Amino acid sequence: MSHLDLPLLPLRELIVFPHEVVPLFVGREKSINALEEAMAGCRRILLCAQKKAKVNDPKPDGIHEFGTIGTIIQLLRLPDGTVKVLVEGQDRAKIVEYIEEEGSFRVNAEVVESDPVSEEEEAEFSALMRSVQTTFENYVKLNKRVPPELAVSVQSIENPSRLADTIAAHVNFKLSAKQELLETTSVRSRLEMLYELMQNEIEILQVEKKIRTRVKKQMEKNQKEYYLNEQMQAIQKELGSQDEFKNELQELEDRVRRKKLPKEASERLKKEMKKLKMMSPMSAEATVVRNYIDTVLSLPWSERTDDMLDIVEAEEILDDDHYGLEKPKERILEYLAVQSLVSKVKGPILCLVGPPGVGKTSLAKSVARATSRKFVRMSLGGVRDEAEIRGHRRTYIGALPGKIIQGLRKAGSSNPVFLLDEIDKMSTDFRGDPSAAMLEVLDPEQNSTFVDHFLDLDYDLSDVLFLCTANSLHSIPIPLQDRMEIISLSGYTDEEKLKISRQYLLPKQIELNGLGSVNVEITDSGIKELIHSYTKEAGVRNLERAIGSILRKIAREYVKDEKKRKAYKIDVRRVQKLLGPAKYRFNKGEEDDQIGMTNGLAVTMFGGDLLPAEVMITAGAGKVTLTGKLGEVMQESARAAVTYVRSRCLSFGLDPDFYQHADFHVHFPEGAVPKDGPSAGVTMVTSLVSALLQLPVRKDVAMTGEINLRGRVLPIGGLKEKVMAAYRSGMKLVVCPEENKKDTHDIPKNVLKNVELRFVSTIDEVLRAALVVPEEDHPNTAMREFLEGEEAAGTVDWRDVRAFVEEQKRKRELESKRSSKHGPH
Repeated sequence: MSHLDLPLLPLRELIVFPHEVVPLFVGREKSINALEEAMAGCRRILLCAQKKAKVNDPKPDGIHEFGTIGTIIQLLRLPDGTVKVLVEGQDRAKIVEYIEEEGSFRVNAEVVESDPVSEEEEAEFSALMRSVQTTFENYVKLNKRVPPELAVSVQSIENPSRLADTIAAHVNFKLSAKQELLETTSVRSRLEMLYELMQNEIEILQVEKKIRTRVKKQMEKNQKEYYLNEQMQAIQKELGSQDEFKNELQELEDRVRRKKLPKEASERLKKEMKKLKMMSPMSAEATVVRNYIDTVLSLPWSERTDDMLDIVEAEEILDDDHYGLEKPKERILEYLAVQSLVSKVKGPILCLVGPPGVGKTSLAKSVARATSRKFVRMSLGGVRDEAEIRGHRRTYIGALPGKIIQGLRKAGSSNPVFLLDEIDKMSTDFRGDPSAAMLEVLDPEQNSTFVDHFLDLDYDLSDVLFLCTANSLHSIPIPLQDRMEIISLSGYTDEEKLKISRQYLLPKQIELNGLGSVNVEITDSGIKELIHSYTKEAGVRNLERAIGSILRKIAREYVKDEKKRKAYKIDVRRVQKLLGPAKYRFNKGEEDDQIGMTNGLAVTMFGGDLLPAEVMITAGAGKVTLTGKLGEVMQESARAAVTYVRSRCLSFGLDPDFYQHADFHVHFPEGAVPKDGPSAGVTMVTSLVSALLQLPVRKDVAMTGEINLRGRVLPIGGLKEKVMAAYRSGMKLVVCPEENKKDTHDIPKNVLKNVELRFVSTIDEVLRAALVVPEEDHPNTAMREFLEGEEAAGTVDWRDVRAFVEEQKRKRELESKRSSKHGPH
C-alpha cells in the first residue's frame, strides 16, 4: 500500500467522516500553513482530531492516528486573519510517520480500506443495513435538529460503508464513540456499533420528549392559572377589596413559611392557602379558611419553655408558697429529678382531691412557678358538652377549637402547667359526655396524638403537666380515675391553720389592706377563736376572709384616729367585738355521761366533725324509726345495728323477745344536714345497747367503724380528719377499726399525745371501752359481768331495768332537794 505525503490539520472537538462536507474555521498559524500547502498542491489534507481540545499547540502524541483525507472545496480568508474552509471527506487514513517541517504539520499517511463483503454475508448485511436505516429514521423523527430529507437520502445508499459513515456524521454521539467508529475497519462491526449507539440515543430522546411534554403541560396549566388569577384579581380590584386581601394573603404565606410546623400541619396549610387564593375575599368560606389558618399558625407547635431543674430552688419555691401539702410537692420534685436525668419524660397527670380551701388551685400556680413553666387554668365546673374539650368541626358556623387547644394557644408554649379545675363537676347531657373526651387528653399513651375536631390534626400533649382538682372522687368515672395519679389532701389541723395564718394569710392581708406601716398583731388565742367560732372549714379560705374583715375594721379605725396609733393587738375579746357573736360552734360533746347518746365521728366537706347518735326506746311492737336526714347506706347500717343487738340479747342479759314490746327511735342531730355512709355502725350499736340497758356512755369517748351482722368492726376512711375532730372536741379516747392502724402515720404527733387511739375488731371491745360499768345493785348483773369480761348469766326485762334506773334517779333528786332545804345556816 502506497504512502501519501500530506499536510495535517488538527481538529478540536470535531471528527470528519468520509463523504461528509463540513465548514471549518481555522485560526492557528500551523493549521493555516497546512491549508496553504494543500491549496498549493493537490488540495488534499489529512483531518485528525486532537486528544485534548484545550491544547493550542499539540504534539504528535496528542493527535489521534486515524483521520480522514479531505479535499478542500473552498477557502476564504477573513479580515481578522482567520480562514474559513469548506472540506469534503474522502477516505479513511492512518498516520504512518510525521515529517519534520517548520511552521506546519506534515505526515506520511496510508489509506485504510474497509473490509470487503462476501457473497455469503450479503443477506445478513442487507438486514443489518435495513435495521440501521429504520433506526436512523426513528432517530430523525425524535431529533428535530436533523433535517427529514436526510432520512430519505439515507434510504437510497446501498454501500454499507458509506451508509455507516453518513449516519455517524449526523448523529449526536460522543467524540470518543465517533473516533471509535472512524477507527473501525470492519463494516459489519461498524454497523452493529452504530445500531447500538442509535438505540441508546433514541431512548434518551424519548425520555427528553416525555420530560418536555410534562413540563409543557405544567407550564400550560401554570399559565392558565396565572391568567385566571389575573382575571380574578382584576375583578376584585374593581370591587375595591384586592389590595387588602392580597396583603393579607402575603402575610399569611410569610407566616406559614416562617412557622416551624409538623409535616402534616404544613401540608394541610399549603392546601388551605391554595384554596384561599382561589376564593373571593368576601365569601363566607374564605373567612372560615382564614380563621383556620390563623388558628393553626397561632399554636405553639414547637415553642416550649426550659424547665428549671434545680430541685433545691424548686423545693424552696413550693415551701414558700404553701405550708404542708407534702405529697403533691414530693411528686413534682420527683418529676423534675427524672427530667434532669432523662431527655424526654412524659408529663405527670396528677389529681388533687380534697375539701375546698386547702390550696389545690394555688398549688398548681406554685408548681408552674417552681418549674418555670407557663400556667393555664381551665374550669370544668358545669361543662356538659363534649365539644368544649374537643372543639367543633369546621362545618358549623362559629366553630372554635376546644378549651385544651385554646389554653395552649393562650399559654404560647407546648409544655405549660395545665390546671383542670373542678374535674368532678362535669356533667352529661344529649350533647355528649365531656368526661369521655377527657380520657384521651389525660392518657399518657394517647395524648401525644390528640385530635381536636376543629384542627383535624394530631397535636402532642405529652409534654404538658396536667394537674386536676376535685372535692370528691365518687362523681369521677372509674376509667378517668384510672388515668390520673390520685393524691388525697386532707383538711388542715388547728395547729396547721395557726401556722398558715402566721406565715401566709396575715402578711398577705396586711399588705392588701394597706397596713404595712402599722403594727398589727393578732394573738394565737385570737386566731384560734377565728378558727373555732367564725369559720367551719377544712381549708383556710374563710379564715383568710375573716382575717381580712378584722384588718379592714382596723384600717378604718386607723384612718379615723387622729393620733395615728402605730400598734393594734387583737385578742379573743377584740375578735368578738369586731366580728360580733360567734357564727359556729364545735360539737364539744356532753358535760356528763349520757344514756343512749354516743359520740360518733364523720367527715364532711369542712373536714372532720363530731356526730352524736341518740337512741330512745319506748313501749311498742318492734318498730324502728330513723331521723336526721339519713342516706340509704346509713339507714341500712342502722337496721344492721338493731339486728345485731337482737342477735346478742342473751349476752347483754336481755329477754329474747324484748323487741316485741319496744319501739326504737334512732336520731342524729342537725337534721337539716344530709348524712350518709356506713361508719356510724358502731355508734348506733353502742347507743342502742346503752338505751336498752340504761347504761351511760362515757362522755370522753368517740368512735367510728362499720359493722356487719356477726359483730365485726370493718375499716373506714378519713381517720385523720375524724381523730382531729375528736381532738378539737376534747375527746380522750377514740375507738376505731383494727384495720385502720396503718393510717395513723398521717395524724400529727401532738394529737396522738392527747388522744388515745384504741383499735378494735369486734363490737364487744367497743362496748367495753365506751359503756360505764353498772353499780353493784344494778338489776342487770349479766351486763355487768359482760363489761367486766365475764360470761353473762341470766336475763332481765329491759322495762325492769328502766324502772330501776328511774327509781334511782328519783332518789337522787329527793336527796338533792333535802340537802338544799336543810343546808347550813
